[in-house]
Formats: sequence, structure tokens, C-alpha cells
Amino acid sequence: MIEDQLTPPYYAVIFSTVLADDISGYIEEANRMEELAKQQKGYLGIESARNEIGITVSYWQTLEDISAWKNNIEHVEARNLGREKWYKKYQLRICKVEREYGFEKN
Repeated sequence: MIEDQLTPPYYAVIFSTVLADDISGYIEEANRMEELAKQQKGYLGIESARNEIGITVSYWQTLEDISAWKNNIEHVEARNLGREKWYKKYQLRICKVEREYGFEKN
């Protein structure tokens, strides 16, 4: 799903990943983290796609909200597990969205 009800300015956290060969338990943990993120202050939405490279973009009201999510103890534990077990590589980028536009064919 494409998030299309957001009003700038807001922040986007872009999480790009390359998974390891054995991802047993990864999907369940990723789904759990998405549900937990939805409960956090300042959470606005999420978009995700996966092929050879996975890209997940989460949207937040403030940098402080992003920092609080980063430091959430369950998220810290999941991130550590990801480094140990599921990711060959990841890159995280935080961007301020100042303008947006879109198109939808009816």
C-alpha cells in the first residue's frame, strides 16, 4: 500500500537491506516490529517492497519520534538479532519530506 494521506513536513526513514541466506523467523519478527511501530508516538505509516534488495520506508512526525523508536527496547533487541542472523547488509537513511505529490488512475 502507498501512504498517500501524509501532510508535509514529516520525516521518512529509509531502511534498505540485503538478507542472509537463512531468514527463518525473519518475516514474523518484521511483522511484529511493524505492529509495534504503529503503536509509537509520531508514527505516520509504512511502505515496503522486497526483491534482491528490500526497502522499507517508515514515516514519522519528528526526529524525536524516530529516536524514541530507535531506542525502544524491543526494537533494539530485534535490530541486534537482525545483525546477528538475518542481514548481510543494511543502510538506514533519514530524510525530511518537504513536498510531495502523486497520481492515481481511476
